[in-house]
Amino acid sequence: MLNVNKAGIVRNGYVDIEIDKSLDLPREISRMKIEKNAVILAHFYQEPEIQDIADFVGDSLALSQEAAKTSADIILFAGVHFMAETAKILSPVKKVLIPDTNAGCSLADSCPPDKFKEFISENPGHTVISYVNTTAEIKALTDITCTSSNALAIVNSLPKDEKIIFAPDRNLGNYIKSKTGRTNMIIWDGVCHVHERFSLKRIIELKKQHPDAKIIAHPECDKTILIISDFIGSTSALLNYTIKDSSKTYIIATEFGIIHQMQKSNPDKLFIPAPPDDSTCACNDCRFMKMITLKKLYNCLKYELPEVTLNEEIREKAEIPIRRMLEISAKLGI
Repeated sequence: MLNVNKAGIVRNGYVDIEIDKSLDLPREISRMKIEKNAVILAHFYQEPEIQDIADFVGDSLALSQEAAKTSADIILFAGVHFMAETAKILSPVKKVLIPDTNAGCSLADSCPPDKFKEFISENPGHTVISYVNTTAEIKALTDITCTSSNALAIVNSLPKDEKIIFAPDRNLGNYIKSKTGRTNMIIWDGVCHVHERFSLKRIIELKKQHPDAKIIAHPECDKTILIISDFIGSTSALLNYTIKDSSKTYIIATEFGIIHQMQKSNPDKLFIPAPPDDSTCACNDCRFMKMITLKKLYNCLKYELPEVTLNEEIREKAEIPIRRMLEISAKLGI
């Protein structure tokens, strides 16, 4: 739930107030951050200028975990709505803000709570594993959450004959199913619009132009992309791979915002965004992530709106599968 109205200043999902064009926004945001004891989180898919002003840059769950460790009173999440919800789940007493409430997620939206509840009822006796890229309501219906980094380990932690419902990403689910050989795993038919749009044909053409390039892909990509990839991993795993690997050129099959961090860590390497199935575009971006701007971030922190709030019963239920995932991860040493 989003608290978005205060004296009518929140319009169209964000604080819609003009800013003096002479203001140095990064400097003003940094000043207010100290003044208000706030911490700024930025997902890897944000614009470079947003990443560069953040206290923490990373994957969604890791960011919420970092924020929970701080003594900050305010968490300003430059990301999409389910990420800000997760921050609130793990930091219930902190004020959580998101610069634009329209910054949704096609994957999270592909799994409506009412339909998912029906799906669970139609398949009784299954352990429900939900990707962290879901709403708080979906997490509240879940037994264990997972990330793209630990999904394989979480599934493997369960008995081989365990019946599993995996949601919401069908590509990640099918990838995990193929790696584990699980026959009792039912997969919800959800998808991320960014990772679904990559063009196999255009990536192969790029590979011909750069024969020494390694193709690295997020497991949310279609199976055809994963088959031709040299490495498959979460966004942070892709970044770490490019740091440790000796190759000099990479074709990146995930949202191209991560390339900013890759270039910062590897200035001598070449990173080529994998193109979508659209002849007019050379890169693939998340339209929701790109709704966050410095102006919106400034106004959000200044007026402390829009605020993310959760029903406490939902929040408590949603926290349980996250804690269970963290317990399993700690036990496995991952």
